[in-house]
Amino acid sequence: MDLIEMGAQLLSEKLGLNVDPATITAALGQLLGDGQGNLDLAGLASRMTENGGLEAILGSWLGDGSNSPISADSILGLLGEGRVSDFAGQVGTDTGSAAQGLSEVLPQLMDKASSGGNLLSSVGGLGGLMNAAGSLFKS
Repeated sequence: MDLIEMGAQLLSEKLGLNVDPATITAALGQLLGDGQGNLDLAGLASRMTENGGLEAILGSWLGDGSNSPISADSILGLLGEGRVSDFAGQVGTDTGSAAQGLSEVLPQLMDKASSGGNLLSSVGGLGGLMNAAGSLFKS
């Protein structure tokens, strides 16, 4: 099972959705995807460092210890309330419930993606991730 399918399954369970898994997978891919049918968790990690100072939370998700929680409000700020609302409409729930479900599922997905260092290695470790995010603001 790939990460997007895992995320769809976890969200379906968390939210108690009675929706076709393909619908949830497509909606999640649209919300967090790279346009190629894959979750863009590296992009999400970059947004966490550049918007709202969520570096400590991100570090816990990428590390080997326990995952720090993220609030539903932080999810709305990170992903955009309109985009989360669109996602919620696609899967048949309200925006608040969708944000809450995402706040519970995203740490697990990021943790799974970084298991063995795959996500961090692709950007040169946590320092490389921070540098990549910082370079976005240099002229």
